Amino acid sequence: MNSSLNLADIRKNYARQVLDESLVAPNPLAQFNTWLQEAIDANVPEPTAMVLATANQAGVPSARVVLLKGVPPEGFLFFTNYLSHKGQDMANNPAVALTFFWPELERQVRVEGQVVKARDKESDEYFWSRPLGSQIGAWASPQSKTVSNRAELEKLNAEYEHKFIGLNKIPRPEHWGGYVVQPILVEFWQGRPNRLHDRIIYTKNPDNLSWQIGRLAP
Repeated sequence: MNSSLNLADIRKNYARQVLDESLVAPNPLAQFNTWLQEAIDANVPEPTAMVLATANQAGVPSARVVLLKGVPPEGFLFFTNYLSHKGQDMANNPAVALTFFWPELERQVRVEGQVVKARDKESDEYFWSRPLGSQIGAWASPQSKTVSNRAELEKLNAEYEHKFIGLNKIPRPEHWGGYVVQPILVEFWQGRPNRLHDRIIYTKNPDNLSWQIGRLAP
């Protein structure tokens, strides 16, 4: 073991805020929106960044950071290439997990749920709100496929730039669009002193409409 790097000694005492199950919103999406707004107000870098964990048909997991783009009543909305690694995982295994971490507020949110594709209207509207270069990039990039070098990507991008010259509106690629993670479990974690952290968990009731709220031991 490398004695010059002792990770066991790296620790931080958390003492910023508290989280009480009697004071949280009855719906986890409402509670999430409150925390997200507080992260934005606190100038947390990339407050909408979230780790998306997927697994393939064999149960092999993978994770990556993506950006949250909305919180509709159904859940957590993001956009990506349907043919990407994560897109293939979700097509074969819709069970996913999300994690948000806002260290400046000593907070974490963990989500478990099922993913479904967003409505075409939502995907179209978001695609057309993106900068022109990002729209072209969605066409040009064979996401998650091996390419020989960056020059190949730049060549593809240039070809699509030429293809779409003069168009008032670039069409959204069929292989690109949104997903909504429909939560069945949401956990809110607030750091507290002496590792006695607050963990409030929402689990969906069998009626699929209401939520059970409880506290977990840290």
